[in-house]
Amino acid sequence: MYSDVLLHIDGKWTPSADGKADPVINPASESQIGTVAHASIADLDRALEAAARGFEVWRNVSAFDRSRLMRKAADLLRERSEGIARTMTLEQGKPLAQSRLEALAAADIIDWFAEEARRTYGRIVPSRAPGVDQLVYKKPVGPVAAFTPWNFPINQAVRKISAALATGCSIIVKGPEETPGSPAELVRAFVDAGLPDGVLNLVYGTPSEISEYLIPHPVIRKISFTGSTAVGKQLAALAGLHMKRVTMELGGHAPVIVAADADVEQAAQLMTASKFRNAGQVCVSPTRFLIEEPVYEDFVGRFTKLASEIKVGDGLEDGVQMGPLANSRRVQAMEELVHDAVGRGAALKTGGKRIGNAGYFFQPTVLADVPTDARAMNEEPFGPLALMLPVKGIDDALREANRLNYGLAAYGFAKSAETITRLSEGIETGMITINHLGLALPEVPFGGIRDSGHGTEGGADALDAYLETRFVTRRG
Repeated sequence: MYSDVLLHIDGKWTPSADGKADPVINPASESQIGTVAHASIADLDRALEAAARGFEVWRNVSAFDRSRLMRKAADLLRERSEGIARTMTLEQGKPLAQSRLEALAAADIIDWFAEEARRTYGRIVPSRAPGVDQLVYKKPVGPVAAFTPWNFPINQAVRKISAALATGCSIIVKGPEETPGSPAELVRAFVDAGLPDGVLNLVYGTPSEISEYLIPHPVIRKISFTGSTAVGKQLAALAGLHMKRVTMELGGHAPVIVAADADVEQAAQLMTASKFRNAGQVCVSPTRFLIEEPVYEDFVGRFTKLASEIKVGDGLEDGVQMGPLANSRRVQAMEELVHDAVGRGAALKTGGKRIGNAGYFFQPTVLADVPTDARAMNEEPFGPLALMLPVKGIDDALREANRLNYGLAAYGFAKSAETITRLSEGIETGMITINHLGLALPEVPFGGIRDSGHGTEGGADALDAYLETRFVTRRG
């Protein structure tokens, strides 16, 4: 069963002030499964007032007590993970096992930030003069406005919420209208753990209306956004006009470099699992496969075979490995990108078509010999589309990897220590994982460079954006 989703403002679950609600669609059936409350300006005003009051309360709660409450919320999330996973699969489409993993991973993220809450240390700077103390304090920046996407409805929200709460900030989360039930359950875990009213607020509605109202508002002191590069640039510019600090985790077009000496079987298996996870609707999804010529045919053949064997279907069914795309727009985008690439000379190795007429299902797709002027090689596909391109050597691979302005994630496979070092240092990206999958753990940085954003939402560095540095020098 799927419950209608309400706003959460000042400790209460409530419909919108004007009663407006939007439909929530199951992407596996295209049927309406519920509704989500659509916030009006009056609702946003209430959320802002609540966040301001909540900040005054929460900033004065000790780091030890903030940590203890957050750990309780993590435990509640684990206890409820099965029900939350079913909600997520119903509204987002990913297989139940992936939804369950997302809910459990979110609990680990909360736990990690809860422990870091106790370690937001200041410092003492040695003075030049006797009798003078020089003290550096770390203080919460203030109420936060966070904007989260539909592809990982808990994973993205939990990083923003946990960092804010760990540092003593209050927060207004603008959740995704396509997948509202999952973040609502995340918020419910914090509320049921005893979080004071007003500290954590959740709204849904028209994205542009909410961002244009919250970001300039004097109550808001910090912005965190996950989404497309185009929208992120607009929001960052708006925040800059009002001197609001921002964390931006934006689009990616992750290159995968497979060196001639790589373990091709391992690379194909790991990259197939990673590419088609969540139907490729992942910001760090491997997309542009740059393969040295001696192993090109071998890798493409292995990868294509594995891709063609993926079971696609309703995420609630046993054995399903890939669910539907999130909406009809993604299906149309995949069809257009495949048509364009094939028209420019790419070879369709498997997939390339919509599956059936009900639900937003699309075949796992592999294109070989894709020219660099194809749209898919320049626009983030954000779907189950893998693009294969042979390269003569590592220099060529690095040039193509760095050709685009994206710089979120990258992947590499090689055995030579020299090649591994060249990949580590040569790819201009915020994150790279070599010979294994090691991204997005709670304790490591998670963020991009160049057009893929700035700042990090993982690891100890993530807390810095939510803290102000204040210096006090005193004598006597």
